[in-house]
Amino acid sequence: MLKIFKYSFQDLIRSKWSFILGLFYMAVTFGLLYMSNDLSRAIVSLMNIILFINPLVGIMLGIMYYYNSRDFSELLLAQPIKRKDYFLGQYLGLSLSLVISFVLGLGVPFLLYGVLVSDAVVNFLTLMFAGSALVLIFCALAFWVATANENKIKGFGKAILLWLFFAILYDGIFLLSLLVFESYPLEKFSIAATLLNPIDFSRVLIMLQLDVSLLFGYTGAVFNKFFGSYVGILLITGAAVIWVISPIFMMLRAAKRKDF
Repeated sequence: MLKIFKYSFQDLIRSKWSFILGLFYMAVTFGLLYMSNDLSRAIVSLMNIILFINPLVGIMLGIMYYYNSRDFSELLLAQPIKRKDYFLGQYLGLSLSLVISFVLGLGVPFLLYGVLVSDAVVNFLTLMFAGSALVLIFCALAFWVATANENKIKGFGKAILLWLFFAILYDGIFLLSLLVFESYPLEKFSIAATLLNPIDFSRVLIMLQLDVSLLFGYTGAVFNKFFGSYVGILLITGAAVIWVISPIFMMLRAAKRKDF
């Protein structure tokens, strides 16, 4: 697995997509820091970009990489290599190369602006954690979808629908359910529904660190009370780990059933 990971990582870290992602975030971050000259405002603006772009980048590049390396996969799997080692190595190579591009693209401008000696250092680290977690999660979802679907068109279609569901449709369904059942106690439901969407709990984590929980409206006090505590932060971290592990497990399960 380590050899496959090393090959995939070295190949992907030098690819144009890694450079494009890193340069994109570097240009956007420098621009926001230059215009606002305020680290906290830049973090809020970057949050909206990261919550939209990172899941899309993770799921689209993940599914593109899987289908484009199909011939290479068949060649390696004809050798005495465990399927688990191969698919895990491929996933780790792709996801970590994207995470490094994201971290460098975002981190270099903030470091030059002295974020480590400012009051916004915790907010910055939270933003980095949330963005990296989203890349890992949606890369894992992409590999699961691609492994379970031989047809490339079906795989791409399901991947796009999955991103649309978590990025746009889920919030609409969530808000509609709050309106329909507004006469019932919804605190526990709101917390559970938030943890079921990685984009949502990443947004909650960042906004609570920025002390803007009032923007949550109806459930703001609940999130601030629960997710603002150490238990809440640990719960979000645990949810992020589960969201990474679960698609990987489903990917390996689907890989065992494949006929190559």
